[in-house]
Amino acid sequence: MRLDLSRREMLQLTVGAGAGLVLGVRPAASAGPAIFNPFVRISPDGLVTVIAKHLDKGQGAATGLATLVAEELNVSPDQVTAEFAPADARTYKNFAFGDQGTGGSTAMSNSFGQYRHAGAVAREMLLQAAANRWQVPKARLSIALGQVNDPITGQSAGIGLFVADAARLTPPENPPLKDPSQWTLIGKHFPRVEVAAKSAGSVGLYGMDVQRPDMLVATIARSPAFGGKVRDYDAEATLNVRGVVGVVEIPSGIAVLARSTWPAIKGRAALKITWDNSAAETRSSADILALCHAKMDEPGLPTQRQDDVSPALDRATQVIEATYEFPYLAHAPMEPLDVTVHLREDSADFWTGSQLQTPDQMAAARVLGLDPDRIAIHTTWAGGSFGRRGVPDAHYVAEAAELARAWRTSQPIKIVHTREDDIQGGYYRPAYVHKVRAGVDATGRISGWQHRIAGQSIIEGTPYEAYIMRNGIDRLSVEGVENTTYDIPAMNLELHTIQSDIPVLWWRSVGHTHTAYVVETMIERLAIAAGQDPVAFRLAHLRDDPRLSGVLQLAADKADWRRPPPHGRFRGVAVHRSFGTCVAEVAEVSLRDEGTVKVEKVTVAVDCGVAINPDNVRAQIEGSIGYGLGAVLRNQITLTGGVPDQANFDSYEPLRITDMPDIEVHIVPSEKSPTGAGEPGTPPIGPAVANAVLRATGKAVTLLPFSKHSLA
Repeated sequence: MRLDLSRREMLQLTVGAGAGLVLGVRPAASAGPAIFNPFVRISPDGLVTVIAKHLDKGQGAATGLATLVAEELNVSPDQVTAEFAPADARTYKNFAFGDQGTGGSTAMSNSFGQYRHAGAVAREMLLQAAANRWQVPKARLSIALGQVNDPITGQSAGIGLFVADAARLTPPENPPLKDPSQWTLIGKHFPRVEVAAKSAGSVGLYGMDVQRPDMLVATIARSPAFGGKVRDYDAEATLNVRGVVGVVEIPSGIAVLARSTWPAIKGRAALKITWDNSAAETRSSADILALCHAKMDEPGLPTQRQDDVSPALDRATQVIEATYEFPYLAHAPMEPLDVTVHLREDSADFWTGSQLQTPDQMAAARVLGLDPDRIAIHTTWAGGSFGRRGVPDAHYVAEAAELARAWRTSQPIKIVHTREDDIQGGYYRPAYVHKVRAGVDATGRISGWQHRIAGQSIIEGTPYEAYIMRNGIDRLSVEGVENTTYDIPAMNLELHTIQSDIPVLWWRSVGHTHTAYVVETMIERLAIAAGQDPVAFRLAHLRDDPRLSGVLQLAADKADWRRPPPHGRFRGVAVHRSFGTCVAEVAEVSLRDEGTVKVEKVTVAVDCGVAINPDNVRAQIEGSIGYGLGAVLRNQITLTGGVPDQANFDSYEPLRITDMPDIEVHIVPSEKSPTGAGEPGTPPIGPAVANAVLRATGKAVTLLPFSKHSLA
């Protein structure tokens, strides 16, 4: 889906001050849609198309952006649709990290003012066009449900009547924005813009659905061990598979090209390949975790929290010490990676659920030796990501470019990743080990906290290293500990970064996936050591953080924390801030006869600023909890000799619907700018469940996933 602007027209657009809105306008022919700015296009029939600069991978970003435009433009939800923006970082950059891309739960926070501004610009231009046509003062006109109304004359007409005239006007630089008291869509119900298309199974909606004339489908045989290379191969049996049209070697492996998907898969299975693993990662996951454990007895690189904790721990009446182990995790989106490429003589088109359009565009340009402006990225809807499609090295797009170059035919090629390719393909959430010593004093307060972390860096060696890594510290490895707002007078935090050729990547909520678990389970044990109620203990240490203490108190109240749970059930609590959003969760669990955990209910309080679409916020929290539960209860990637042991959903088992708890979400009313909603629900669920298990069994769970071990 691509905004139909010529290169000359795009260059005519200029960036507005403050909101970053592009204000230039291309005059539109009266018979076609008018482009009011790079974010809003309106057809003569009144259909408003919102150009979404953020990928929608199921999280509702396109609907959120459409809501913002519709609110200021005063049109109804059924008049609004959305398309994805072309790759153009100058126009569609994410202000959070400078490139065009989606991630870090920033879609709404960095677009809130920009897309409201875009809608307001279009509104004012339409009103002026109507005033000019009707020869009346603009000030007395208004738009409601997509109709321009004059209360004096009674005239009324749909906005489509005025789009051609409006598009010729000079856009206002500072149109008035609605006061929150005037909102009719923000904070209310707004149906998802893609429901009809998804329900109808629209052709080409997802990257996996893309079809182009004369298109081939390719699968790629990659080394089972990360870093392995092809030594030699025999493709005779593959070329005899009906439907296979060719086999070529590319840097990442051997590609099999066929007329459709099944012969490409069957042909790949028939390949005979000898791999050169002399430079590959051949250690097991147990070896790498053992290295992390060994680092726990050595000083690491210092972070910003470098207090002298020894006196504080010496004064403590009780000291708790624990070592935690977290496995590698796959993202496992329902739609595995896929990308379609069409290389021509001096340009190339790519169709994929692009999460980072700028790195994807740059990687393709580098491989093909083309100017980035000659690379078109057509962003499709994506069937999940959880971080997997946001790859700084753009490896799967670069691989498609390599294949297109090697095939040497101007013919579209779609590369399909199977589920096994996805699960065994790396780019995992890193494995980590933590060791903590923390104490409480005679007054029941935390006195000191010594914390060491060991694991791979996600950001080292990527284009984002200069922005995120400081003095050898990957902030993504320590976030959630280093910036804790718990009142801890003495804290010492150190990091060991382990080197491995296993590709790693951010995973839903990134470093908070493990740091929140450690902090919140340690806080629980310190509360018990102090003889205090876990909620009261947390509140006492969060007196300077009203938002975090606010969601904690709300979740506890809604869960009826002070009243004992039903017989056979046990409660645990956790609270955490990530991506600017505060979330508290109370988990109510029971234990099955075989000793495994059943999470019965989760009560959630979330403070995410303005909830643009409350239904979507609830859905994201529910999805975050399900995703997090699957990880802490079941999931892990293990490697033997450097090769992943898990391959599909039989061995990397997702959470079943029968395991999904009842979830009750309470959103804190707010007029503050919106913060993230896609990820912050994940970090608290693991520790909330673990703290409930601690209450049930007296056992602190420090080795994940913990359903693998009997808790009876």
